[in-house]
Amino acid sequence: MLVVGVGASRGVSGDEVTGLVLAALREAGLAVGEVAELVTVEAKAGEPGLVAAAGRLGVPLRAHPARVLARVAVPHPSGAVLAALGTPSVAEAAALAGGGQLLVPKRVSRPGGGRRSMATCAVVRRPGRTVA
Repeated sequence: MLVVGVGASRGVSGDEVTGLVLAALREAGLAVGEVAELVTVEAKAGEPGLVAAAGRLGVPLRAHPARVLARVAVPHPSGAVLAALGTPSVAEAAALAGGGQLLVPKRVSRPGGGRRSMATCAVVRRPGRTVA
């Protein structure tokens, strides 16, 4: 089972999040059908772009409190994310919060057209369960 952690700036589009997730999976040789859920921080759980991406991927969007994510050791912490949300990581920490092996470390979207990146993702494989 794959779990995709996602972080996003306010106003991110569903296209940007979905494109990032699909690119990360493709480049890692992973199948979108293996994704069981998207996970994020509670503060972003209602972000329309994240909700739209989960819908397009056909998986639930789940969220963890920042205090839970702050306790998860990650390879790429961010001081800016810590200052904004109270956790040094969203994508990696959310994906790793339930355990598993980090297959795709934090990856940043590349929206093109001179626009700034508004999304991050990370992919974890959790053993012992299969996608229903």
